[in-house]
Amino acid sequence: MKKQTIVILLVLMAIIGGCIGAYAAAGDADDPIVTKSYVDQQISSLKSSVTQNDTFSVVHVAAGQTVIGGEGTEIILRSGDARIVAPGENGVSDITAGLDLTDGTRITTNHMLLTPRNDGRGLKAITEAYLMVKGDYTLS
Repeated sequence: MKKQTIVILLVLMAIIGGCIGAYAAAGDADDPIVTKSYVDQQISSLKSSVTQNDTFSVVHVAAGQTVIGGEGTEIILRSGDARIVAPGENGVSDITAGLDLTDGTRITTNHMLLTPRNDGRGLKAITEAYLMVKGDYTLS
């Protein structure tokens, strides 16, 4: 009798353990099990829905026009004369020289500039200028 009770208990424990394992493997709404192809499909659809301007565009700026960069916009002055527009205390980052260019500072050609925020920072062309711009900007 004692052997039978032990065997029955062992069988019940194996069944309960199997049920718990099956439930854990199946997952639930908080921890679903998915296939690699499903994950790849979701990543692909996310990539196609995100639009990033990750290439430089050539921008012609007439004398007197202003280019205001968005947050993280990169600007390179290729030709012409331009000055920094920075309404606050801080200016535009000159990544090439490692400087913070404040309002009215002359921009050196072929230096990488970065507008850190979308707060009105950019440049004003003194003469006709050509820029390379990566990111959001407005030309006025």
